[in-house]
Amino acid sequence: MYNLGVAYGEMLQFDMAIVFYELAFHFNPHCAEACNNLGVIYKDRDNLDKAVECYQLALSIKPNFSQSLNNLGVVYTVQGKMDAAASMIEKAILANPTYAEAYNNLGVLYRDAGNISMAITAYEQCLKIDPDSRNAGQNRLLAMNYIHEGHDDELYETHRDWGRRFMRLYPQYTSWDNPKEPERPLVIGYVSPDYFTHSVSYFIEAPLVYHDYTNYKVVVYSAVVKADAKTHRFREKVLKKGGSWRDIYGIDEKRVAGLVREDNVDILVELTGHTANNKLGTMACRPAPVQVTWIGYPNTTGLPSIDYRITDSLADPPDSKQNHVEDLVRLPESFLCYTPSPEAGPVAVAPAVSNGFITFGSFNNLAKITPRVLQVWARILCAVPNSRLVVKCKPFCCDSVRQKFLTTLEQLGLEPLRVDLLPLILLNHDHMQAYSLMDISLDTFPYAGTTTTCESLFMGVPCITMAGAVHAHNVGVSLLSKVGLEHLVAKNEDEYVQMALQLASDVDALSSLRMRLRDLMSKSPVCDGANFTLGLESAYRDMWRRYCMGDVPSSKHMIQLIQQQEQQVISDVPSDNSQQPPTTISSMTSSREEDLLHGSAIKENGFGAAAPSMGNHFCDENGIS
Repeated sequence: MYNLGVAYGEMLQFDMAIVFYELAFHFNPHCAEACNNLGVIYKDRDNLDKAVECYQLALSIKPNFSQSLNNLGVVYTVQGKMDAAASMIEKAILANPTYAEAYNNLGVLYRDAGNISMAITAYEQCLKIDPDSRNAGQNRLLAMNYIHEGHDDELYETHRDWGRRFMRLYPQYTSWDNPKEPERPLVIGYVSPDYFTHSVSYFIEAPLVYHDYTNYKVVVYSAVVKADAKTHRFREKVLKKGGSWRDIYGIDEKRVAGLVREDNVDILVELTGHTANNKLGTMACRPAPVQVTWIGYPNTTGLPSIDYRITDSLADPPDSKQNHVEDLVRLPESFLCYTPSPEAGPVAVAPAVSNGFITFGSFNNLAKITPRVLQVWARILCAVPNSRLVVKCKPFCCDSVRQKFLTTLEQLGLEPLRVDLLPLILLNHDHMQAYSLMDISLDTFPYAGTTTTCESLFMGVPCITMAGAVHAHNVGVSLLSKVGLEHLVAKNEDEYVQMALQLASDVDALSSLRMRLRDLMSKSPVCDGANFTLGLESAYRDMWRRYCMGDVPSSKHMIQLIQQQEQQVISDVPSDNSQQPPTTISSMTSSREEDLLHGSAIKENGFGAAAPSMGNHFCDENGIS
C-alpha cells in the first residue's frame, strides 16, 4: 500500500497517493513514513494545517524522524513562524547531521529573516555535504546579490563556475533543423513556473497579450505548481491568439527540452534565473538555436548555453563594468513592462493630509533591508519630526523578528513607537491598498526593488531609489527615469536622505504628485505594452538575424568551455600515464528524448519520497499569495 502511494505520487496522481498512504497507515499504525508523505502532499496543496497535523503524527511515532522535523520546519517557514521553524530544522540536523537539505532550508529561513551572511553559511554547509545540491547552489547565488556591492568580479565568477559545473549534468544539442531564413515568422518559447499571481506575472503579461502571433508565434511552457485565475486567464489569451500552451510541471527537464525541439522553437526565453522551480536544466540542453534569459533574475545565469540577457541602457549602462556570461541586449526603453493588477483599487489621498505627519514606507522583503539601509532610513526619520515608518513583509508575524528589527532601529535613534510592522497580506486588493498608509516609498539598496517600486508608483506613492554599480542596484533607476521621476534617483546615501527630506517638506506638492502619478505611469513606457512588445520583437529579430549569419554567442562559450575541460583533463593525467576517463560535455543531435525521462529514485518497502526542500524565491516578495 505504501509503495503504491509512492508510485502514484511520482505519477502526480496525488488523490490516489493519499488513498494508499492512508490505507498503509490504517494497516500499520506505526508507519511514520506514510504520515510524512501525506504531509508533503497537503503542504503542496496549500493545506498547511493538515500538513502540520500529518508531520506531528509522524513525529509522535518517530520523535527523531529527521524528514518530518525538516518538513514541519518548512511549513512553519511558509507560515512566517521563524522561531518554531528554526527549532524544527535544527532538531532535524541534530537527528541527522549529514542531512544536506536541512541546512539549505535553514539558509532560506535565515534569508527570510534578513540574515544574509548566516544564510550563505548554511547554504555552504549544505554544499559541503552534497556538492551537487541544486537548491543550495542556486540559493547561495541569489543570496549573494543582496550584499554584493559590485566593485569586483567575485559574483560573476561564482555564477560562471556554477554554470560550468551544471552544464556537465546535461547533454547538449549541437544542431537544429530550424530554417535559417532571417525574415521568416519565428516561434518564441517562454518557460517559467510563475504564470500565476506572482511578481514575474506582472511583467510577462504584456508580451503574451501584444505579440504579433502571425510573425512571432508564442509557445508557453508553464511549470506552475498550483494554477490560479491568472494562470487560466493567461492560457485563454495565448490560445485565443493562436499560440500554444504546454503544462510542464513535474516533467523532467531533459524531456522538456525534447518538447521544445518538437515545437520547433526558434528563440527560447527563460524567465526565472536562479529562483524557485526554474528550468535552467532545460536551457543547459540547448534545445533551441537561440536562448535568452529575462525578467526573473538580476544577474547572469552563468550558463554558457544561454546567448542573451535582456536589459536596458539604464539598468545596465554601456560603460558598466559588470560582466555576464550572456551577451546583453538593451531594449529601447525600459527592459520591463508592468501590467497593473485590476484589483489594485483607487489611489488614496496622501495620509499626511489628514495625519499631519509624513509616513515613509517599504514593502520590500526583509533580505533587502540590510543594516546599511536601516541606518539611512533612521537618519531620514530622525530628521523629519513626528514622521513614521511602515514596513511590511512576511516574517513580521514572528515576535522575535519584529523585536530584532525594532531594536536595531532603536539603537540608531528611532523610537519603536514610530514604526509599524505589518505581516503578509494575502488578498491582492488589500495588499495594494496598504500603500495608502505611506506618503513616500523608500527603495532598498544595494539590491533595489522591482515589483514593489511599480506597485508603489501605480498607487500614487513616489519612490526614492539609489543608483549603483550593477543591474540589481539600477532597476529602480530604469523604472523611475521612464516614468519621469529622474529627480528621485540618488547617487549616494547623502543624496538619498536629502531627496527624502525635500519630498517630505512640501505636503501640498506631495499630495498633488500622488494624484497625478498613476496617470503619469500609465502613459509612460513602463506601462505601454504595445510599444514595448514592438521593441522586444525587434530585439528577437536582431538575435535571429545574427544566428542566421552564424553569430551565436553560446557556441563561442561552449567551445571555450570544452577547451578548458580538455586542458583540465590534460593537467589531471597522472604521472604513471595510466588512463582515466575525462569528464566532458556530451552532445545530442536527435530531437527525440523519451529515453532521458528519469524520476527520483524510489526505495521500495521504505521511506521513498524525497523530503521537499525550500526552494529559492523570486527577488521581490510583495505579499502576493
